[in-house]
Amino acid sequence: MATTACHGCLQLPPPFPIPRAAFGLVSKRGIKSISTPRHTRFTRGGEGLPVLQTSITAALERKAYTTPLRTGALGTKKGMSAIYDTETGRRRACTIVQMDRVQVVAHKTRQKHGYYAVQVGSGWKHPSNVTRPLLGHYAEHGVSPKRHLVEFRVRDERGLLDIGEMIGPGWFQEGQYVDAKANSRGMGFAGGMKRHGFKGQPASHGVSLTHRSMGSAGQSQGGGSRVLPGKKMPGRMGGHQVTTQNVKVMKVDEEKGIVVLNGCIPGPDGCVVKLSDAIKKPWPEIPMVTSAAQAVAEPLRETV
Repeated sequence: MATTACHGCLQLPPPFPIPRAAFGLVSKRGIKSISTPRHTRFTRGGEGLPVLQTSITAALERKAYTTPLRTGALGTKKGMSAIYDTETGRRRACTIVQMDRVQVVAHKTRQKHGYYAVQVGSGWKHPSNVTRPLLGHYAEHGVSPKRHLVEFRVRDERGLLDIGEMIGPGWFQEGQYVDAKANSRGMGFAGGMKRHGFKGQPASHGVSLTHRSMGSAGQSQGGGSRVLPGKKMPGRMGGHQVTTQNVKVMKVDEEKGIVVLNGCIPGPDGCVVKLSDAIKKPWPEIPMVTSAAQAVAEPLRETV
């Protein structure tokens, strides 16, 4: 009996793959982002707020509101005293800060460095105790070597003083407010109660010889069996920069070169104090236009 060939077995495969749509196997799923960006009042520009930009110019514009118009000054904390207020008759504690040969050393400009700042030095240092790169920096600007060198940022070119100009106590006015920055007094290794204000352990209920200890430092097995970073524990206390804001200038003595501030400021006697106009108080109304500021402003007007 003759066999009959199967017609389905003799068909050749198609020259191209058949799309899955012909069999109804197309998936309707799509790629969905796990972290969908959320629209906030900062990204939409709503409520009258502009959309935040990422350029350097936009960043400087945001900082312009809190950047002082004038440069600051350096001083040395001499100690505390007290003066009597002639109007109220009250005795007020005060801090005496002496300014020693405070001078403008160099400038930082937006075109060259990306921001405006003034380098201010104070005191005097023997050239043999200054490194050669720093000695060349002083020689380039025609300024004697300084004991301390600090940079103060300013808002624009109007705050750039002439190189070599001296800054005395008259830079600040009586009655204005300043921000005082200094390194706080180092207190060495301190416990949790002194360093962070912990309450301590009870005086009874089985506690013995550990009344001032900090107690638990974290969870056990369920919390990862480790101490989390940044945990408040005993350690080195003090020795870091502290800022006291809104300190009132009570008296200015040009002859003796001192500035009397109301209350106390951080740092031990003899430390270096950075004084600048308070950012949370109105700026003092003092003319700031100098020859250096005009020299920087003229090329800007030409480009505009």
